Amino acid sequence: MKKGKIFFIDVTNRDGVQTARIGLSKLQKTLINIYLNEMGIFQSEFGFPFTHHETNYLNANLELAAMGVLSPIRLEGWARAVTGDVKLSFELVPNIKHLNLSISTSSIMLEGKFMGKMDENSVIKSMTDAVDLAYKLGAETIGVNAEDASRTDMDYLVKFAKAAKEHGAKRVRYCDTLGADDPLTIYQRINELAKRAEMPVELHCHNDLGMGVACSVAGAKGAVDAGQDAYINVTINGVGERAGNADLLSVILALKYGSGLKNENLLPAETKLDKAWAFAKYASYAFNIPIPMNQVGVGANAFAHESGIHADGALKNRRNYELYDYEELGRGEPEFVDTGRMITVGEYSGIKGFRNVYGNLEVAFKDDKEATRILELVRYANVHTQKPLTREELLFVAKYPDQAKKIMTVTPP
Repeated sequence: MKKGKIFFIDVTNRDGVQTARIGLSKLQKTLINIYLNEMGIFQSEFGFPFTHHETNYLNANLELAAMGVLSPIRLEGWARAVTGDVKLSFELVPNIKHLNLSISTSSIMLEGKFMGKMDENSVIKSMTDAVDLAYKLGAETIGVNAEDASRTDMDYLVKFAKAAKEHGAKRVRYCDTLGADDPLTIYQRINELAKRAEMPVELHCHNDLGMGVACSVAGAKGAVDAGQDAYINVTINGVGERAGNADLLSVILALKYGSGLKNENLLPAETKLDKAWAFAKYASYAFNIPIPMNQVGVGANAFAHESGIHADGALKNRRNYELYDYEELGRGEPEFVDTGRMITVGEYSGIKGFRNVYGNLEVAFKDDKEATRILELVRYANVHTQKPLTREELLFVAKYPDQAKKIMTVTPP
């Protein structure tokens, strides 16, 4: 049997930002998409196209995609599997081409969430009507999400997936919404679902039991072994609702270095790790969530050795106590902190300080008019993010001022 392939769909800008107590500005969400593109990630679930406050950000990012800035990554929106959401999505974001449509499928949620207003048949009808309308309005690919799939009866889950496939859905998302699965169970369930529905499966695993990464990898293996492609949902630094989602870097490293996985060549060839360190640091700054010292690959202790036996072994040969190289993740270069005079740029900056900052970034403006315009945008960007802009954000605003302006514009109805 021919084996399937694995792809990554990052959901930081959807599941990550809807997490309690954290969030991202639209400019920061855009930088997340840029980092994902640089890492070779297949698709970003970049937002909610039916929400008015995301409209300018979503349309501007689609402009960046058309310009080749966000390419080859695909930008996909999330909506409920109801025709109202789909209709509004295309009204607000007419150029959107990729959608994931979500609806609950477990009997627990049918009873406890829908309160008897929907049954299994009406759930499928709502989903297929939404898929049909999305394609009619211009969608190119649709993924269908089975929320709480891990607690859904398998026969019904297969029926749901087959109905989605019959209406043109490209894959079904198996949502372990509560992180209730374990690696052995999810392998078996995904393998059966992929075989019986004969379609690709997405893995969306939460970390409530600390097994989000393990379940994602095991579930993907189940789909691949069934001859179907697998799409693993990930987030940067494992952010996500409650205990988080499967961490992007951890999943990549598991596929590349896991004892039983590394010889199967499951990792997408286009995946790049040299931006992993910079990306993790940026996300930590943007979310205002410190990176745990024991975080896989990017934590302060990920390559630290203190005990005599470990230090001696690592110095003799890094493979004694290091499974992979820190250089591969973009780590190892010294980081300098300027303790003298510092000129920053923010909402109250003037032209002299502004030019000094951009001069240090080796950015030249053709005239004073252009410099003044970028200064105004940077002031607004500082108000927008409510924190000092990073080097990458400053460069983005200067290079793509029209899109930056749109991204930062939110007009209440």
